[in-house]
Amino acid sequence: MTAHAELARYRKTPPPTPTPTPTTSTTYIDRPRPGDGPLLWRLARDSRTLDLNSAYSYLLWCRDFAGTSAVARDRAGRAVGFVSGYLRPDSPGTLLVWQVAVDESVRGLGIAGALLDGLSARVAAEHGLSFLETTISPGNHASERLFASYAARHGATLTREVLFAAEEFPDGGHAPEVLHRIGPLHF
Repeated sequence: MTAHAELARYRKTPPPTPTPTPTTSTTYIDRPRPGDGPLLWRLARDSRTLDLNSAYSYLLWCRDFAGTSAVARDRAGRAVGFVSGYLRPDSPGTLLVWQVAVDESVRGLGIAGALLDGLSARVAAEHGLSFLETTISPGNHASERLFASYAARHGATLTREVLFAAEEFPDGGHAPEVLHRIGPLHF
């Protein structure tokens, strides 16, 4: 199936309606540290939806991309959620969100939204931010709701297009990755 056919099929399904989520006062948003790498790897593994990278990559991510990533910590300082991201080299005002994961024990408390809001505000203050991008596989309704809700909270437009078609993945069996682009953002 071509990328255009995949996008047409994907667009036939209306995006989920964003719903407000409660927040929690038992967590706070922080920059990741290299020591968080193993916890972030476990959160990604336990999500059962994210592509799991090597444990080493999460250690490096926490060291080299801490400025464009965020961790939610509980009162004891334990990581219970994270957002990993980077500024696109060819578009430095665009934050690409690579992964978002929240521990099952605290899902539904608004932590993922708080992570996105906190991270984007920090990146905007430190680097400037006009757009946020992420890719989502069709059928990942939780992520679709999360990013649609983010766009609505920030009064920004959300556009979608297939970035990588299924046949572009070497291992086969991978769903297409649909680029969700949100912006322009104003902080």
